[in-house]
Amino acid sequence: MAAACARSLAKVGWTFLECPAARRPGTVSYPLGNPSTRVSRRAYGTGGTGPRAKLLSSLRGAGGRALGCAFLLGGGLSFYQTVKLSVQRQQHLAQEDGEVPAAGLKLVLYQYKTCPFCSKVRAFLDYSGLPYQVVEVNPVMRQEIKWSTYRKVPILMVNDDVQLNDSSVIISSLSTCLINKEKSISEILRCYPEMKSVNDSGKEVTEYNNKYWLMLSEAETALTYPEKGMQKEEMKWRKWADSWLVHLISPNVYRTTDEALASFDYIVREGKFGTFEGFFAKYVGAAAMFIISKRLKKRHNLQDDVRQDLYKAVNDWVAAIGKKRKFMGGDKPNLADLAVFGVLRVMEGLQAFDDMMKNTRVKYWYQRMERATLNHEGRK
Repeated sequence: MAAACARSLAKVGWTFLECPAARRPGTVSYPLGNPSTRVSRRAYGTGGTGPRAKLLSSLRGAGGRALGCAFLLGGGLSFYQTVKLSVQRQQHLAQEDGEVPAAGLKLVLYQYKTCPFCSKVRAFLDYSGLPYQVVEVNPVMRQEIKWSTYRKVPILMVNDDVQLNDSSVIISSLSTCLINKEKSISEILRCYPEMKSVNDSGKEVTEYNNKYWLMLSEAETALTYPEKGMQKEEMKWRKWADSWLVHLISPNVYRTTDEALASFDYIVREGKFGTFEGFFAKYVGAAAMFIISKRLKKRHNLQDDVRQDLYKAVNDWVAAIGKKRKFMGGDKPNLADLAVFGVLRVMEGLQAFDDMMKNTRVKYWYQRMERATLNHEGRK
């Protein structure tokens, strides 16, 4: 979440600096480390950056320049601390077990650690017991993925030469690969063709056909989904996690000024910011994300109290599982369980997460999912 916020801060900063009265020659950059050099790749897909927020356009002149610089500096500093913390803390299955996965796949995940879509992929990889390496991407400069025409995360590189884009395509492709041993990952990926279109805002968007389907034979499908309706149910809730649940995260995390400050206070404390760095990351960042969250609430037609939308969504999910099943997949999680868990997990440590656990029926399912992923219970 801190990484996504850093990118938003930088965009807000550029908005101020690009105002006619505030624009000045020159550039600002925050390089971090040496981006990985990649050659001979197969790239599947292209993409663009998200819309630039045009906030507080009434500010002009020196004040606008100063505030713009503050946003940029706050974003850069918060990202630096996020990556530093990530490097210090990330422990992956490959490091812990020193094993080669049964599928013989070398996996490198390019991500923002607190991105819900990236969290979905990590939940799947951890549950499946697949070793993987993480490369944290600078959300502002994105130098780590400059080799890719697809400019979003997550990106998963397989065996150094096959690039998987889109969290749902990544999960469906790897799931197919783990079940169907006869097809290579490249062959499987051809079943998820890229489609480009222009949305209502005139922006080109990239989608992938069949991304919620596993490419299995009839016999393999029967073994994977032994009961009638299981496959359809899994696909329905995977789509729901992507199209609805994920859009409830930011408006809830930054619902009020107090929560926005508390969220950034959490980020600062975890990142061990100095006094100067902490000031920009906490106060400037909180102000920017509070404003942005209001725009997101309007865009997605959420209630005035966005907690109610979160509670309803989570309770709808628990009701769909029912009282007779531990998971939507029955006795073990399916891909819908992993998707929903991955999205909700990014709120851990924040007030929105505590409120959700207290005011909904999701707690016991969530704890079971934590154990399943931590213990790699889906390892084949």
